[in-house]
Amino acid sequence: MPGIVGIISQQPAYECESLVEAMVTSMAYERFYTSGTYAVPAMGIYSGWVAHKNSFAAGQVFFNEQKDIALIFGGECFLDPEALADLRQKGHSFARNNGNWLVHLYEAEGENYFEKLNGLFGGLLIDRRQQRAFLFNDRYGLHRLYIHESGGEVYFASEAKALLRILPRLREFDEQGVAQFLTYGCTLEERTLFRDIRLLPGGSVWSFENGNCHKRKYFSAETWESQPVLSAEVFESGFQETFKRVLPRYFESESRIGISLTGGLDTRMIMACLPQTEEKPICYTFSGEKGLTLDDRLAARVAKACGLEHQLLRLELDFFSDFAAHVDRTIYVTDGCFDVLGAHEVYLNTQARQLAPIRLTGVFGSEIFRAISTFKPMRLSSRLLSPELFRSMQSVSQLLSESKKHPVSFALFKEIPWHIFGSIAACRSQVDFRTPYLDNDLVSLAYQAPESLRKSALVASRLVRENDSVLGNIPTDMGYLAENSGLRGLARSAFSRVTFKLDYLSNDGLPHWLSTFDPAFDRLHSPVKILGLHKYLRYRRWFRGKLAGYLNDSLTDAQARQSPFWNADFFKQMASQHIRGGRNYIYEINAVLTLHAIERLLLSSSSAAMDKPSPTLGSTTPLTTAGA
Repeated sequence: MPGIVGIISQQPAYECESLVEAMVTSMAYERFYTSGTYAVPAMGIYSGWVAHKNSFAAGQVFFNEQKDIALIFGGECFLDPEALADLRQKGHSFARNNGNWLVHLYEAEGENYFEKLNGLFGGLLIDRRQQRAFLFNDRYGLHRLYIHESGGEVYFASEAKALLRILPRLREFDEQGVAQFLTYGCTLEERTLFRDIRLLPGGSVWSFENGNCHKRKYFSAETWESQPVLSAEVFESGFQETFKRVLPRYFESESRIGISLTGGLDTRMIMACLPQTEEKPICYTFSGEKGLTLDDRLAARVAKACGLEHQLLRLELDFFSDFAAHVDRTIYVTDGCFDVLGAHEVYLNTQARQLAPIRLTGVFGSEIFRAISTFKPMRLSSRLLSPELFRSMQSVSQLLSESKKHPVSFALFKEIPWHIFGSIAACRSQVDFRTPYLDNDLVSLAYQAPESLRKSALVASRLVRENDSVLGNIPTDMGYLAENSGLRGLARSAFSRVTFKLDYLSNDGLPHWLSTFDPAFDRLHSPVKILGLHKYLRYRRWFRGKLAGYLNDSLTDAQARQSPFWNADFFKQMASQHIRGGRNYIYEINAVLTLHAIERLLLSSSSAAMDKPSPTLGSTTPLTTAGA
């Protein structure tokens, strides 16, 4: 995934420069990446970057005219056009698609600069005039920066593998991180899966000056939480105005934009308010091997109504025949933050890149504006876990429950950057990821929603109807919009929810006591089509059929390593019972195979991925060193 790396150290320059080049190499694993390095040895600063070719970050290093301020940047920033106009009025000249305006903004705002930024990003700003450097990230911490501190030195990288590459002593699991990962599918707070590697908290800026490091937060959730609650009428009016004002920012690009279209309400709002662009975006929907889900059908209708091309991006035969390679790629790309059951994400986003290098999506709208959450314990069988690990996991639930204060804050600063990060990291390895639902202006307004609208779809539905009546008459996957009143509307909504739940139960969520009835679920999938309306991912079933060989081989290999986390006796039963259909151990299987892959790819002392250059490298810009 494109991002930045760096070392703040007074060690010899040639050593630090060599280490930074190795860090960049570990992250430059795609041929369509570009990369480079930049150092100011007199300040003990050594940095590097990786970016998609032709992306916003590909034009760096960003400078002011005197080149005494430099910015190394990962991600994208979406500033209000009025703020850019204000910069020009102050005498700063720049092109909108040139990131130098980010440096000019710092010159204009000083240390208030960071809170003016809007987007998902991580950066290192070097001010040689003041002999200071600033390491910072976005408000949510969704563009991750992994940190290791040792003896006054700071190592940082957007991907943990860059630190593991150059610091072999860190190649061990963090046991508390593993306990969190196996409880919720992710680590919590600043913890990672790796010993002595932590995450930079969201909204942070660390300043380095004269060998000292000052750590502070430039933004906290309390700023938004302290706003007054609006009346329903004022909130809805403000939402419509803000959404339509913000959305065009995310369509500004010299590259083609692809809209990841579903049958849901959040992408429908985007389509209802589409801004005019020089080149029409293309729409696509991720789908399974064959057949059509409800998303597929509805997305096609929506795209046609908007006069846009729509394509289905499917899982082809090579996804299954090369499944082991897709798993390894996913684990390596995401540092293990996305698991074996996420092997489809990189695969499908690779197809998406062939259509458009930018992916615009409606994700996070439901979490922020309708308080929908999927963050819950995985409840792995205690028979799988070692006694020590089981005890550690019991204390994790309390840590999360204590952080559930404000529903919007929980979604923004906990669920999204912790629990959903893995899928976003997989996506961003292939395409530039954009969503308007994390825009500062829109998020700020979400905190002012009255309680009566906090979990309601009314505001979103009315926005669609009032801005595009045709789209307002196409129902969503959950039965919203078309004819949504009276008995017919209630019946449609109830049917959507029931079939969604049945899809979940017939796939990953099937309880053990229903596993013996699996043949009946098979019959409901095809001819009657009651099931399979919503979901195209069927890992539980695939591990019983076309991926059973992969499952047996991988578990045998994992068992041979004798991990201290697992009860070895349970291994012998788990795979066979799942494949026969007597039990559903999909989450246990996923946990074992994911940690096994992380150890093999990222931690093993014999790992080729850690000790040798990546097999496919982007073009690299030679080291640039600033004068003393």
